[in-house]
Amino acid sequence: MTAFSGIDIARTGVGFSKYWLDTIAHNLANVNTVRPAGEEPFRARLVVAQAQTGTHFAPTGSGVGVSGVVEDGAEAPRVADPDHPLADEQGYVTQPVVDLAGQMTDLVIAQRTYQANLRAIESSKEAYQSALRIGQR
Repeated sequence: MTAFSGIDIARTGVGFSKYWLDTIAHNLANVNTVRPAGEEPFRARLVVAQAQTGTHFAPTGSGVGVSGVVEDGAEAPRVADPDHPLADEQGYVTQPVVDLAGQMTDLVIAQRTYQANLRAIESSKEAYQSALRIGQR
């Protein structure tokens, strides 16, 4: 365990949260992306978190990381719109697989996680600076 374990662990949380926020932004940017009939629809990407094990930073763990990204496997909604240029022979358009409400909820959680980890870094930094000033008085 190093003297700066708190900062190191919180740093992994900041990195994970940023990756999660970027992925959510990508999903939200494609919420209206429609592809031609016969092509696979856009599917939201979901980030999978994994605890980093080991005792590099602390005996209880070493933070969090991205273990993978999976695509949403839900059924793609089909909407009747025979006038749409990308409609199939039956007049249906396959919509993207993006749960807008779920993505917005994840966005709030990811933002708060990012902020909490930044605050943990700031608090650790302040504590270390206070400890250094103890002997100076």
